[in-house]
Amino acid sequence: MTSTSPRRELIRVGVVGLSASGGWAATAHVPALAGLDGYELRALSAGSAESARAAGEKYAVPLAFGSAEELARSDEVDLVVVTVKVPHHLELIRPALEAGKMVFSEWPLGADLAQAEELADLARRKGVLTAVGLQARSAPPLRYLRDLVADGYVGRVLSTDMLGSGWIGGATYDDNYAYVLDVTSGATLLTIPFGHSVDALTMVLGEFREVSALIENLRPEVTHVTSRAVAAKSAEDQIAVTGVLESGAVAALHFRGGTSRATAFHWEINGTEGDLVVKADREQWWYGGTRLYGARGDEGALTELPVPARYQRSLTQWADRSAEPACSVAHEYALLRDQATGRLAPDEDGVPDFRHAVRRHAMLERIREAARTGRKVTLAEHGG
Repeated sequence: MTSTSPRRELIRVGVVGLSASGGWAATAHVPALAGLDGYELRALSAGSAESARAAGEKYAVPLAFGSAEELARSDEVDLVVVTVKVPHHLELIRPALEAGKMVFSEWPLGADLAQAEELADLARRKGVLTAVGLQARSAPPLRYLRDLVADGYVGRVLSTDMLGSGWIGGATYDDNYAYVLDVTSGATLLTIPFGHSVDALTMVLGEFREVSALIENLRPEVTHVTSRAVAAKSAEDQIAVTGVLESGAVAALHFRGGTSRATAFHWEINGTEGDLVVKADREQWWYGGTRLYGARGDEGALTELPVPARYQRSLTQWADRSAEPACSVAHEYALLRDQATGRLAPDEDGVPDFRHAVRRHAMLERIREAARTGRKVTLAEHGG
């Protein structure tokens, strides 16, 4: 994480992309911040001054700006949160970094690796604290899962298998997600569902040493859900990746576009002494609501493994709300707060920052290369 001196105890937040009509900022970031000590939602910006005023009135946010540049220049904002669509990240994050503000950007950081590298380099030169919205890393079930593996619950990890349905990349689309049909948008099955999922896998089991991949677009034409108009799609809808982790364990991941009547998300970890399973009932499993199961030794069947209370940190208000999209985001905000104010425990890792985002973008580009060339590629020297 980029080094920076501790900030003020109360972190004043400005959200880029908070709309009166809803969206991810309203669904996850506003509730997450509302339940946390140490933060004040102080400002927002939208596409116009009028829409910003409407959002400010709806969410009781004191300062409403008609542009991200105005918000970034405000002396009453310490942390800029960017929640807009990926193609706009570069132009909206850059002013905040130039102003020397902390930045929390949704994932993916950029539309491609080059954009992510540009933003990470600027953040390094400005010496500011950054975070990227790979919130599964902060979620209590995933932190518990990582500790179970590290503490030898399954013995030596031999293999891991992950099966997911992508939510995007299906047979239909609507106006809100028309932009994800274009592979150059940076918002695809590979970068979003697969990206969130492989980041969680590596957080628990370590990075990949080498991969082989198949990436296919089997639905080059898709249908609008209401108008029934047919549109061209260049983004992928099938991803199959196999590889070897740095530990030597074998990994296989398959993500399908759209939804499945059978499996939304299923992840197995198999070892010499036991097995662990992660299940979720929705495709966007990183939003929350995951369940852990395990068995080891002479145990003949999997049983559910409740997450110990200590993994809730100080966020006890979220203990019974783990399925809400704001829950994992709240845990990431809590880590960011403790990191920014110098209160992070010495043995505790912080939030994924822009440098981490670059490593993950680089990994995804190498996976595309493996699929394009039909050859196995190594990842270690590329930060993947």
